[in-house]
Amino acid sequence: MSFPHSLPEPRLPDPAGGPALRWGILGTGWIAERFVASVLRHTNHQVAAVGSRSEEGAQRFTGRLGGEPLGSYAELVAHPRVDVVYVASPHPQHVEHALLAIAAGKHVLVEKPIAIDASGARRIAEAARAAGVLAMEAMWSLCLPKFRVLRRLLDDGVLGEPTMVSADIGEYFPDAHRIHDPALAGGAMMDLGTYPLTLATWVLGAPTEVAAQGVRGPTGTMAQTTMMLRHGDAQSALHASALVETPTVAAISGTDAWVSLDGPWYQPGSFTLHGRDGGQLRHLEAATAHDGLYWEALEVAHCLGEGRVESGIRPLDATIATLEAMDQVRAVTGDRLAGES
Repeated sequence: MSFPHSLPEPRLPDPAGGPALRWGILGTGWIAERFVASVLRHTNHQVAAVGSRSEEGAQRFTGRLGGEPLGSYAELVAHPRVDVVYVASPHPQHVEHALLAIAAGKHVLVEKPIAIDASGARRIAEAARAAGVLAMEAMWSLCLPKFRVLRRLLDDGVLGEPTMVSADIGEYFPDAHRIHDPALAGGAMMDLGTYPLTLATWVLGAPTEVAAQGVRGPTGTMAQTTMMLRHGDAQSALHASALVETPTVAAISGTDAWVSLDGPWYQPGSFTLHGRDGGQLRHLEAATAHDGLYWEALEVAHCLGEGRVESGIRPLDATIATLEAMDQVRAVTGDRLAGES
């Protein structure tokens, strides 16, 4: 295929279109604050209620960002004004809290990873499908404009046959950070490794062979993991670290062209399409970090507005496939998690 003259436009939902969802926020941590701030800043959605393990915790959150404070998760999922529950509790509790919301008839957007293993993800998928409600993993990267452009490039064959994905992600976290806590499924894979694994499976499909090595951190969790995966005739080389800062860049290489994604590649930002003849096209996107979280809320609204209970951007089967790959990686490195099925 000849090198294009321009990049395709992303197909984006209208921030003012679709239903104005009323969110229930389950959990009041760092990511919940950033999700709510982004949604309120960029959409017409509302925060109806916030649930915490204590009413005081909920009140501290709602005092900054609004919503009705509730002192239990059961109250939150039963709230009549809540359309969708955003599950932002610690990783080992995602399945329990997603199932709680689904049983109450609520749609759910569950922070990534949707569960700590594929078994938990299957339980959520089965429950949501049986109840006829939407369940989606909050893999926000894939909802961003740049990833919608990348999807079109891949689907249109601009890269030719994709044969290689390389991606790294690394941040330094002090020993006391919850990412190093064994009781909270700590280590690099849940918070960080899920991003490059998602990219690899999104481009190349599920791996057919897995090789990996891990390094344990000061608390005994697997704080750094390097992965080499085979996807049929293609490969991916991936790395995640909670011990050190890394460039956090990525590349997708095909037989006709390749893409280099600026770091941090999983956040809003720019990328370059490179042709074999030296041609280049640049996608420019403001690097707004977690202010881009609202795109996943818009995807939920877009699905529900069309009467769909599963996202085409992040289907449940794709989420399960990523977690199956993560299970394989962790089996190779000996990364056993508290609460694992």
